[in-house]
Amino acid sequence: MNPHFLHIGIVGAGAMGRGIAQIASQAGSTVLLFDLNPEAAHAARQQLHTQWQILATKQRIRPEDVDTFTARIQVATQLQDLAHCQLVVEAVVERLDVKTQLLQALEACTASSTVLASNTSSLSITALAAGLQRPAQLAGFHFFNPVPLMKVVEVIPGIRTAPAVAQALQQYAKDLGHAPVLVQDTPGFIVNHAGRGYGTEALRIASEGVADFATIDRILRDQVGFKLGPFELMDLTGLDVSHPVMESIYHQYYEEPRYRPSVITAQRLAGGLTGRKAGEGFYSYTDDKATVPAEPHVPVVDEMPPVWLSPRASRRMELLMLLKNLGAKIETGQSPSPIALTLVAPLGFDITTVAVVERLDPARTVGIDMLLDDATTKRRVLATNPATRTDMRDAAHALFARDGKAVSVVRDSGGFVTQRVVANIVNIATDMCQQGICSPKDLETAVTLGLGYPMGPLALGNLCGPTNVLEVLFNMQTVYGDTRYRPSPWLRRRGAIGLSLLHEEE
Repeated sequence: MNPHFLHIGIVGAGAMGRGIAQIASQAGSTVLLFDLNPEAAHAARQQLHTQWQILATKQRIRPEDVDTFTARIQVATQLQDLAHCQLVVEAVVERLDVKTQLLQALEACTASSTVLASNTSSLSITALAAGLQRPAQLAGFHFFNPVPLMKVVEVIPGIRTAPAVAQALQQYAKDLGHAPVLVQDTPGFIVNHAGRGYGTEALRIASEGVADFATIDRILRDQVGFKLGPFELMDLTGLDVSHPVMESIYHQYYEEPRYRPSVITAQRLAGGLTGRKAGEGFYSYTDDKATVPAEPHVPVVDEMPPVWLSPRASRRMELLMLLKNLGAKIETGQSPSPIALTLVAPLGFDITTVAVVERLDPARTVGIDMLLDDATTKRRVLATNPATRTDMRDAAHALFARDGKAVSVVRDSGGFVTQRVVANIVNIATDMCQQGICSPKDLETAVTLGLGYPMGPLALGNLCGPTNVLEVLFNMQTVYGDTRYRPSPWLRRRGAIGLSLLHEEE
């Protein structure tokens, strides 16, 4: 089957341009590759030839494909060589002035029917098209690095983009073996926008002294199933990349509190602690391997106190069964005895607030995060309050580690760690749906393929329960008084009536 575009041009022979050229050639397109440095274009062609030889050795492609694919890559020596291309994709430096000038030059030397596409990750397509005579022919076509492995591409029509152009790019993305997602021309598009909730809320948790970087990473890997914790991810990406994105999206949305960056990353970027490639970031690296602090040992407790569980605890019946299976002596009175470990399991509230509202002795009160079913997680998370006695903290830690499951103990926080991060991820995603930035289906596809989340944010919200996520946000807004945690109308309405977050109105 022939691809939708048989002849395409690519401007920019860096990692992105080379990756797009690879999958286009493999799909059957003839590719004209242009770079201001002709040597870079020739080097990219040779690198692709070598890459295909490696794939043939691994039996990923046929031996005869190596020469076939390579022959489809041709080096252009001037922009005018792209005159007969049906599609031209620019993948040059992320600067509005550079891209604008290039697109104007391309428009001048190509046919009126030629589709122009920008691989921009952050610039407005409408702004790029403003200087063109044919703005209807330009759209965003945003791939992710490495292009052959990241199987999603964002198709972004500007205000003046012709619908047929966006449709053609969606079809061509499928020809290339990628999943196209259609997104409005908004800051961050889908993937960089939806990804704001993960790192920024983790940074806020760290800034409050709730837990250290390694503990937060462990919790989010083991409780939710993320492949990398937020600080591991920022070290891998590099703060020289991720912090400017945080600032850009925050300012492009006119200081929307949900996207507020952190002074932690600003300071570390200024100090050169950019991550793995610098040898030091949130972790230090030796031979590209992170040095991770050891987890605290499980305390040894000679005599375990009885446990009294708050009647307002989330997942109370599950928690009672867990306590029974762990061999706890459970008190059943209306209030705890003077020697009891007092256990609470709030959604969104901090342990201090719960102790005050329920008139509990804060010195003996410890919280446990029960947003997710304990059976589905690899780690339990406990939280103390400023008055919690050491013996009660140690008793709770030892008790919940009895069956061998990992336990983390953090300081008091509205929403522990997982509740805060998950609620923010879900809230931002639902607000994207409310704004019509993309469809719920495309959002789920983009996030799972583009960010590698264990599931889409809307599915994650459904797993936790929209009503529970809504309660977390309402209570966190009460604790912190920050509009950052105000629930999206999409979430508020669906959570109020118990409707799936994936549900679209007819």
